[in-house]
Parts: sequence; C-alpha cells; structure tokens
Amino acid sequence: MSDLRSYTVVGGGAIGGTLAFHLARAGHPVSIVDADPAHVAAIADRGLTLRRPDGDETVELPAFTPEAAPPVFGRVLLAVKAQATETVLPWLTPRLAPDGFVVSLQNGLNEALIASHVGPERTVGAFVNLFADVVEPGVVRDGGLGALVVGEPDGRISDRVEEVVADLQAWGPAKATANVEGYLWAKLGFGAMLTTTALADAPMADLIDRHRPLMHALTAEVFAAAGDRVLEPFDRFDPAAYLPGAPGREAATDRLVAWLRTQPKDRSGIWRDIAVRHRPVEVHHHYAPVLAAAEVPLLRAMLTRLRDVETGAAPMSEDHLTELERAL
Repeated sequence: MSDLRSYTVVGGGAIGGTLAFHLARAGHPVSIVDADPAHVAAIADRGLTLRRPDGDETVELPAFTPEAAPPVFGRVLLAVKAQATETVLPWLTPRLAPDGFVVSLQNGLNEALIASHVGPERTVGAFVNLFADVVEPGVVRDGGLGALVVGEPDGRISDRVEEVVADLQAWGPAKATANVEGYLWAKLGFGAMLTTTALADAPMADLIDRHRPLMHALTAEVFAAAGDRVLEPFDRFDPAAYLPGAPGREAATDRLVAWLRTQPKDRSGIWRDIAVRHRPVEVHHHYAPVLAAAEVPLLRAMLTRLRDVETGAAPMSEDHLTELERAL
C-alpha cells in the first residue's frame, strides 16, 4: 500500500510548480517529476522558487527526472501539457499504487484518456485557471489567485476529493465540485478567446476588447458543441452570457476584460510557448473533441492560423484577428 498523504507532481511547470510550492511550504510531503533536466537540477540544488512582485520565496523538495523517479506513487497531480498525456501514461501507470490515484490538473479534456490507462476508479478530474509561468529553471512566476476545482468525473464529491481540496487550500480557494466537466467545457470557451490572442503580440485584455465580435462568435461556437452540458462560471468569466443567442455578452466581456487587466500576466501561456519558449502549443489537443463534436468553422480557421504562427509560416500579427472577423 502507498502513502496516500504524499503527493507526486508530474510536470513541475507553471501549474504543477505553483501547487507543489504551496503544498511543500504548508508541510505536505510532495515531490516533483519533470522531463526538463535543467529544471529538475535547479530545484534539487537550490529549491523551488516562487517569484512574486514583492520578492522571491523558496522551498526545498525532492525533484526527479522520469528515469530517476521513485518506483511507487500515491497521489499524483498530473500537470503535463495535454499533448504529453498519452506519452506519460505508459510510464506512470505501472508506478501508480493500487490505492493511488491521478488528479488531472491539465487544460483540455484528459480524464477519459487517463482512465483508459489507470482505471476510472483511480482517475480524478480537476479544473485549474492559474496565470503562472516558468521564467527560468527552478523559478515559477506567480500569476495570482485563480480558480481551482476538483471532482470525480462521474459527478460525485468523494472523500478523496475533499481531502485533496483541503490540502490545496495551502495554495488558495480550491473547492470541490459535482460538475467538473462543466468547468472544463466552460474553460474551452474562455480558452478560445485566449488562444486567439496568441496570434498577436499584444495584451490579452486589449485584443479581446478590440475584437469582441470575433471573441463572442468563437466562444458561442465552442458552447454550441457542448450540447446540453451545464457550464460553470469561474473567476470573471460567465459562460451563460456566451451561449448562442444569449443576452448580456457586452457586459460580461466588460467584466472579463477589466479582470484580465488586473492580472500580472498580460499574455497567455500559448503566446509564451510560441514567442519565448519556441515549443509546440497544446491547444490543438484541447480542441480536438470540439472539432469532432460539431461544425466549428471559425474555431477551425483560428487554429489553422495559429499553426501557421506556431511553425513560423506566418508572423504574429493582429491582422489575423481582423481577417477572421471579416468572415463573420
């Protein structure tokens, strides 16, 4: 049997690193497994640092590359990029204790894939909306508090969900939910806006504000594909206002833009992956279920342009948003 009070964070980047920092600082046993040897070496040598506007704070915790990781895991907080999920699961599954479980702290809809490897009884869903970044090996820049909810994919709020939520209070206002799928689909709508802003080198809030018809149409397309799922609001995003034909979009966007302007991180992680880290973005995996579920021509056109920007076939430019808007 495993020590179920011990956490292994698989993927110690922006989300995983932020939560690992707070769990460790609160005294919870936690370790990080990450594929970046420089990040792992920095944490092992100097600790994990959280960078805030008022200064840095560092905690010590074990960190491993996958090859050097312990042989048995109890509670796993999975925070790898969505496109890495299928690759990491064959490595993770034989290490997961029979009484262990995996909490998917990822973007997109990954729970079914995780359950197909580790079993539905060892799969827990979660929704997270944190604006953080890895700025150098061993250093995560705090993006401020956001939303974090945990729930069983079948709609239960189990004892283990309540325990994980209680532990994650070390970070901030984590909560349990009976509708984790509703949060994940709501974020796909919000994420369509943020993804679109990565086509240009400008603050997210400004681009959403200047291109409201495009943002509204994209989000409505995603939510039409959600079918009869009940979409959950989070932070300052109200999905009900963006349902096809719903009233109140302008007021909802006013609130969303005003909130985004308060965030220390003004560009999306997608933008950062392209412009700074020069690595593939994960959103094509996020939206594969949406593309398969419904006709979403505007979303498809936006993702095609993003692929061009990501591969260097086209430059970052606000002209992409203008051209997409002309098709409305």
